[in-house]
Amino acid sequence: MKIKHFFYVLFLMLMMACGKTADYTTEFIKETSGSYLFNANEVIEVYFENNELFLKWRGAEKIEPIYLGDNTYFIKEMNKKIAFVKPAGSQNYVISEIPEDDAEDKGKEEVNYKKLPDSAKVASDYLKDKEYDKALEGYLAIQKEDSNSGFLNQYDINRFGNQYLKDENYKDAIEVFKLNSKIHPKSDNVYSSLANAYAKNGDSLQAYNNYKIALKYNTGNRSAKKFISVYDKK
Repeated sequence: MKIKHFFYVLFLMLMMACGKTADYTTEFIKETSGSYLFNANEVIEVYFENNELFLKWRGAEKIEPIYLGDNTYFIKEMNKKIAFVKPAGSQNYVISEIPEDDAEDKGKEEVNYKKLPDSAKVASDYLKDKEYDKALEGYLAIQKEDSNSGFLNQYDINRFGNQYLKDENYKDAIEVFKLNSKIHPKSDNVYSSLANAYAKNGDSLQAYNNYKIALKYNTGNRSAKKFISVYDKK
C-alpha cells in the first residue's frame, strides 16, 4: 500500500470511528476475552475494563483499538484492520485480519488468529513460568515446523539463564541452559554456559563434562580450555 493511500485510509477510519462506541454484551465479553495465537510463540491477549476492549501484544499492556462498528477495529500498533468473527460451524470467535482494498492485498489468504484454551501457553510463557519440560516441548515443535525460526535464538533463551546466574539462582540457570542445549545440541556457547552454571553451583564434574562438549564443537573456546586445563591438573 502506498504511504499516501495508507494515511488516507487511516483518516477515513478515524472519521468513521468518531462518535462510534461499542455496546458489548456480557456474552460477547465472556466469549472474546482470552489469548489468541498470533504466531508459534506469540499471543494477542484480549481483555475488557469498564466495558472497553483492550489488547496486550508484544509488551504493550494496554492497546486501545479504534472501533469501526460490527465487531471491527483498526489496530494502529499492528497496522491492521481486524474483526471478531465466528467461522461457519464454529462456536468460538477468532480474530480475523481484514485485507485492504488495494492491489497488493487482493488474492491474499485470510489470516485468522485462533483463541487458545484458558490453560494453554506458548513456549516462552512456559519458560518464564519455569515449566521447562513443556517449554522444551513447545520449542521443539517450533523447530520441527521451522528450524530457522527466530523464536529459537539461542542467545535469547540464554538470557533467561544468565539472569538466574546473576541472581545466584543456579538451579533454574542450569535448567534453562540444559533446555537450550537440547534445542541447540551443537552450540559450544550453550554448553559453555551450562558448564559455568554447574561450576558456580559447586558441581565441578558436570562443569568439566560440559566444557568438554563445548570444546568438541569449538576447539577455540577459551573458557572451556582454561577450566579443563585446571581440572586436569588436580
